[in-house]
Amino acid sequence: MNHISICICTYKRPQLLQRLLTELSGQDINGQFTYSIIVADNDSEQSSKTVVSEFAERSSIPTKYCVEPTQNIALVRNKALANAQGECDFIAFIDDDEYPIKNWLVSLFNTCSEYRADGVLGPVKPYFEQEPPKWATRGRFFERPTHGTGYRIGLPEPRTGNVMFRTSILDGVEEAFHPKFGLGGEDVDFFRRMMNSGYVFVWCNDAVVYEAVSPARCKRSYLLRRALLRGSNSFKQQTNRTKKLFMSLTAVTIYSLALPFLFLVGDHLFMKYLIKLCDHSGRLLAFLGLNPVTQRDP
Repeated sequence: MNHISICICTYKRPQLLQRLLTELSGQDINGQFTYSIIVADNDSEQSSKTVVSEFAERSSIPTKYCVEPTQNIALVRNKALANAQGECDFIAFIDDDEYPIKNWLVSLFNTCSEYRADGVLGPVKPYFEQEPPKWATRGRFFERPTHGTGYRIGLPEPRTGNVMFRTSILDGVEEAFHPKFGLGGEDVDFFRRMMNSGYVFVWCNDAVVYEAVSPARCKRSYLLRRALLRGSNSFKQQTNRTKKLFMSLTAVTIYSLALPFLFLVGDHLFMKYLIKLCDHSGRLLAFLGLNPVTQRDP
């Protein structure tokens, strides 16, 4: 029988992690496979250890806890993989601020089998802890693209927030996630390399997870910092750098001229293109060797 290791990378969010673990314990798998949970804590103070220990004591699901003390999202993902490989046929990643529906895991598994894919991704939908501002709702800043089940995924869409892949794709891979992407972008780099090796990833629209969106994440400053970081991370990718820089120089000029007029049209449009401006600015700053954001937001 196939076995799936669910990897969770966490950092100082024990309450959200507790909710995720509870939802994972109630997965409807129809006896099609077995699964276990790996929690990799990126906090040297081990702030999530108690939550995981208490869950492991009362749950029948095998659960393992490990720690990566160095603050680096790529390193903690590698730590999770190191504790999962060798005992599973599939690896799934879900973020600690997310929680799945009951048929999440079986939907990923069935889609991977049906389409003979190397991996499967699913939708991440926002769950607002409080009513978001109108500009955020109108701008749809927390909505992500979706596709029909079986759709072949291309770059830059793949990410580790809701994914399952065959463990065999890691054969011969010394370092799945590169530490230079310590603040993000490590998942795009990973999938780029996997796709370049010929592996195929498809979409499963039934494997839904929900992402908690706190009031802090609904602030303009959060979205702009995230855009700067995203732009900086995109420059670290080794493909089409010259073309990307030219595009960013052009975009920064156009968006800077357009923003005053967009502000008059609507607040959500102004924010949409201000975010785009920050994306491109982050890329240009990275080219100059400057780090606009040095720490990931919670």
